[in-house]
Amino acid sequence: MKITKEQQVLQQVINEAWENAEFKKELIANPVAAIEALTGEKLNIPEGKTFVVRDQTDESTVYINIPAEQKLEDVELNEEQLEAVAGGNVFLPYSGPFVGLLGLGAGGLKNPSDITIIQQNS
Repeated sequence: MKITKEQQVLQQVINEAWENAEFKKELIANPVAAIEALTGEKLNIPEGKTFVVRDQTDESTVYINIPAEQKLEDVELNEEQLEAVAGGNVFLPYSGPFVGLLGLGAGGLKNPSDITIIQQNS
């Protein structure tokens, strides 16, 4: 599976937060500005949406993110997704303003292939 640009940026943000306490602090306080400063790119956050970053690095805690309910009648699968479903794979449709936002459990993301995309809180 090909890693998207959003996933690459997200991994860059997570790695920086793990390695740089000041960046992590700024990321939690002002996520859009922190990510834009790190990547040099402007984020496109739709009007009326709030971008939330939560520190989930406490390994003694298990975190569950509850996304907004998806209206499946509004979802259209692309050709690749249709082929995956036809082949018996499971596809959970997710679209959101920043599809790269992850819900990380205790211990964080160990491997970029472990990426799970969830919708941001609104």
